[in-house]
Amino acid sequence: MLLGAMKTLCALLLLLAVCWTGAAAHGGGASVTWNREVSRLVYDKCASCHRPGGTAFSLMTYLDAQPRANEIKDAVLSRRMPPWGAIKGFGTFRNDQSLTQDQIELIRRWVDGGIRRGNNPRMLPKVPEFTEATSPVRRPARRIAGVVTLLNPLILDGLIPEKVAPGRSLRIVAMLPDGRVEPLVWLHDYDTRYAHAFLLRKPLHLPAGTTIGGVPSDSVIDLLQDPNDLGLPGSSDIPGSF
Repeated sequence: MLLGAMKTLCALLLLLAVCWTGAAAHGGGASVTWNREVSRLVYDKCASCHRPGGTAFSLMTYLDAQPRANEIKDAVLSRRMPPWGAIKGFGTFRNDQSLTQDQIELIRRWVDGGIRRGNNPRMLPKVPEFTEATSPVRRPARRIAGVVTLLNPLILDGLIPEKVAPGRSLRIVAMLPDGRVEPLVWLHDYDTRYAHAFLLRKPLHLPAGTTIGGVPSDSVIDLLQDPNDLGLPGSSDIPGSF
């Protein structure tokens, strides 16, 4: 009889382990709440625009975000928001404001899990403060329209879409003289309302003879030189530079 009871107990423990593993695999762990997780993500990635006095409706509080939760979910799943404007993973950028797949999944779990606020307001992060940031005007080292081959070396710091039609997609690469191809940026369904620079995570050395491809002749892309290498010989007299 004791042996039978032990077998039954082992079977129950095994069943519980299987159920727990299945729940964890389907995101059935601790509930995602506004106070603990979502507010931090919103403050970091969205609040620069979505705040009182910002350029879009406020998402600074649970009462702001809760009525728009399904709208938020749809926007992040489609990667319309935050508005990055480029394919993630094609090039790496230090000013990348797009969401990771884990962050997108966090929003999905929050909405599908009941848009919970959380019971402990002390879990809320400090509300960020915003000041009017002034960025120095960056003078492009080269303005690209069509396929262009560099006559002089360039330490590339980033790119600015100067003229790209709304809804256009451009896959821009640098083809180096040794045959290597470096991905620069892949603009996707471009929206001129959210125009900004794409600043490389690490400056990229482009030797003379590098060809920049992927820019149609009716579009214009500015190449930004690394500010630490502005004294590079010949960089200021590249044909077409400003």
